[in-house]
Amino acid sequence: MSRAVSAALGALTALALVLFPTGISQAQENEYVALGDSYSSGSGAGDYTDTACTRSANSYPARWAAANSPRTFTFVACGGATIPDVQAGQLSALSAATTLVSISIGGNDSGFASTMLRCKLLTTSGCRRALEEARAYVDNQLPGALATLYSQIRSRAPQAKVVVVGYPYLYKVGGLCLGDLNADKRALLKDGSDALNAVIATAARNAGFAFADGRPAFAGHEICTTDEWIDPTTIHPNATGHQRGYLPAFTAAASS
Repeated sequence: MSRAVSAALGALTALALVLFPTGISQAQENEYVALGDSYSSGSGAGDYTDTACTRSANSYPARWAAANSPRTFTFVACGGATIPDVQAGQLSALSAATTLVSISIGGNDSGFASTMLRCKLLTTSGCRRALEEARAYVDNQLPGALATLYSQIRSRAPQAKVVVVGYPYLYKVGGLCLGDLNADKRALLKDGSDALNAVIATAARNAGFAFADGRPAFAGHEICTTDEWIDPTTIHPNATGHQRGYLPAFTAAASS
């Protein structure tokens, strides 16, 4: 009799799950916090929900949240943010309940804005000097700063999956780029991006975090290609770049 009752209950349970599903997907169980700078906030992507921080509804964190309906979504990434800014104003969004974190950081600490301005306005040798100055920080100071920040993230969110999002190449390398940077400057920027991403990826790996590489995600869609996913005015990913570049890269890293 007990076997028959057990079998019947099992069958009823299975039928109930089919007719009245109650399961919640892993994504819906997430308590997701998006940290970082303008490459996470969505500067250049339009549809800003917070103009002071250029937080965009088109950004990859907002798009991921809209597609996956996590239990909570806290969007504190802010355009212009540096590592100290994240430490002072963003880490408080994390808690022991946080299950998913994304962050892009390090570009502003390395002097991204001033380097880009000097490369646009100065000669190739001036651009090279600007990148050499940035490289000195990337090689000598950024690793330690990232290690400290990542340790603080892990301390505040001990159970979270943390995805560190890298920076894409900004310009097509080789060929003409009419009205913009010459080929030598674009090659220098590519080398600088490789150096920056290498440090960020190593720090992420050392912390036990995932790394979503922006370079292959945006390959063939840099400034001066026929299908630009980088806005040439703001030098940031546009809405398409977030949707078709960053979002798939982040999604894959978050689910791995």
